Amino acid sequence: MTVPVLKTALTELVGVEHPIVQTGMGWVAGPRLVSATANAGALGILASATMTVGELRSAVREVKSRTDRPFGVNLRADAGDARERVRIVIDEGVRVASFALAPSRELIAELKDAGVVVIPSVGARRHAEKVAAWGADAVVVQGGEGGGHTGEVATTVLLPQVVDAVGIPVIAAGGFHDGRGLVAALAYGAAGIAMGTRFLLTSDSTVPDAVKARYLAATVRDVTVTTAVDGLPHRMLRTEMVAALERAGRVRALAQAVRRASGFRKVSGLSWTAMVRDGLAMRHGKDLSWSQVLLAANTPMLLKASMVEGRTDLGVMASGQVAGVIEDLPSCAELVNRVMSEAAHVLRTLPPT
Repeated sequence: MTVPVLKTALTELVGVEHPIVQTGMGWVAGPRLVSATANAGALGILASATMTVGELRSAVREVKSRTDRPFGVNLRADAGDARERVRIVIDEGVRVASFALAPSRELIAELKDAGVVVIPSVGARRHAEKVAAWGADAVVVQGGEGGGHTGEVATTVLLPQVVDAVGIPVIAAGGFHDGRGLVAALAYGAAGIAMGTRFLLTSDSTVPDAVKARYLAATVRDVTVTTAVDGLPHRMLRTEMVAALERAGRVRALAQAVRRASGFRKVSGLSWTAMVRDGLAMRHGKDLSWSQVLLAANTPMLLKASMVEGRTDLGVMASGQVAGVIEDLPSCAELVNRVMSEAAHVLRTLPPT
C-alpha cells in the first residue's frame, strides 16, 4: 500500500517521511519501539532518564543496529550528568536531542555546533519564546490533555499562541491519536504532531499486555490529573495506587516514599543525597513535603512497576486523555500508515475554498 506523503517543516528539519513524533516515555520508549517508529517513517524518541549513561550508549547503538533512519534521544537538562549524555548523542551521531525541561543556552549551542537538531518540550508560550531565543530548532508544545506532567491549558488554546509567538517549527502534543488530529494541528500552524499514549498502545511497545489491557479498558473519565504522586499535576490512569496516595496521611506517605526511593536508588545507582537533590530540582518552586520530594525523585520506580513489571496495583500509569478513545494495538507501521491515510482523506474531502 502506498502511504501518502506530507512534507512539512518538521519532515524537512529532521529528515523523516511523516510529520509524526513518538515521544520519549520512560520505561516505554526503548530501542524496539523507537526503531519500529523510525522504520515506519516517523521520528522515534528514545527515553534516557531511566537509563544509566552506559545503558544509554548501548540503547542508542541497538537502535542504530535496527534502523538506518533518523531518531532522537530525550534528555533531562537538569541531570547531573547531562553533559556526558549530550556527548553520547553527539558521538553516536543521533539526529535529534529532545528535552522535557528547557536546556541551557550552552547545551543548545553545543548540540547545534555538532549538527544535532534540538527540540525542547514546553507547556507555555513564554517557555517556547525562551528556548527559541536560545537557538532551539523546533519545539514540542504539550497541552493539558497530554500524559505525565502537564499544564492546565488545552492544546487548542496553547498551540496557536505558540505558533504565533515563535518562528521555528512547532510540534503539537496532547490529545492526538489519528489523522484528523494531524490535519487539525496543521490547520493551527503546527508542523506535525507528537503522540505518547497512542504509541504506547501498539504491538511494538514492550509494555506488558495486562497493562495495555488496562489502558484499552479506560474511558475518558478514567484518566485523571493528580498531585498526590510528586506534588505536581500529573495526568495518569486512576488506579488503586493513585487512590491510595491520595488517601495517605503524611507519615504513611513518607514511609511509602522512603521504601520506593530505596528501590530506585538500587536500580539507578544514585546516592540518597543525589536523589534528594533531583527531587528538589523537580519542585519547580512548589511547596512540597519531604515525602513528595522523595516521590518526585523516585517516580520512575512507580512507572517501572507498571510499565516493566506489569504491577498495576503497585505502580502508576501516565496517560493522555486519548487513552479513553483508543481501542486497538496496531504495529507502529500500521499506526503511522493509518494516520497518514486518514489525514489524506480529510484533506481531500475538505470543502473547496
